[in-house]
Amino acid sequence: MTPTPTATLVARDWAEIQERMLVPLYEAVYDRLEVGPGDRLLGLGCGAGLPLLLAAGRGAVATGVEADPALRALARERLLEVLAAPPAPPIAKRPYDALLAFAPAPAALAAALPAVRRGGAVVLADWGPAERCTVPSVLGGGPAPRDLDALVERAGLRPDGSGRVFCPFGYADVDSAVRGLVSTGLYDGAADPALAEKELAEALHPYERPDGAVWLPNIFRYVIARMA
Repeated sequence: MTPTPTATLVARDWAEIQERMLVPLYEAVYDRLEVGPGDRLLGLGCGAGLPLLLAAGRGAVATGVEADPALRALARERLLEVLAAPPAPPIAKRPYDALLAFAPAPAALAAALPAVRRGGAVVLADWGPAERCTVPSVLGGGPAPRDLDALVERAGLRPDGSGRVFCPFGYADVDSAVRGLVSTGLYDGAADPALAEKELAEALHPYERPDGAVWLPNIFRYVIARMA
């Protein structure tokens, strides 16, 4: 499937503006797992590939899974191996040592688990407590965080720790903030996208600094589980 021009522009906004906001989360998880040379990682919903690049910088071999064709194309421009869907068993190479699933959908998670070795790590992450996240309040309530512990239990995984990471969303101005937040897909269901962007810009004004920058503090939570 060839991405539409609009989809390509939104994907580039993700890659150029929004993707880096989650670097503290990616780095905290990699530190916790002690990711290094020889590790094989599978990144579910890898976007334009930044989490894969960070893992590769530590010496790991990282493969991504991204359903969005525009984001997948950008990741491949970075010379990354990115699949449209999780690899079906049997895995041609040895199974993956870790699966990274940020904001995971249960069906996609279930499809990816067979690619992970026994005892391998499965990392799930999503928004933290509502009172510690600015973005959901800007979105008028926004997305409710997934119950990551329940996902672990339903998937038959063994809990192995959790953590919280401060991930502030900082933008040069309101226009950049609107473009970045729209690229997350949180507004995909809006009946009138132009009106939604206008309302978002108005909602962001209280978070503007004197120099025009926008600062949105957030906490993200992750859990680590192990394959049985």
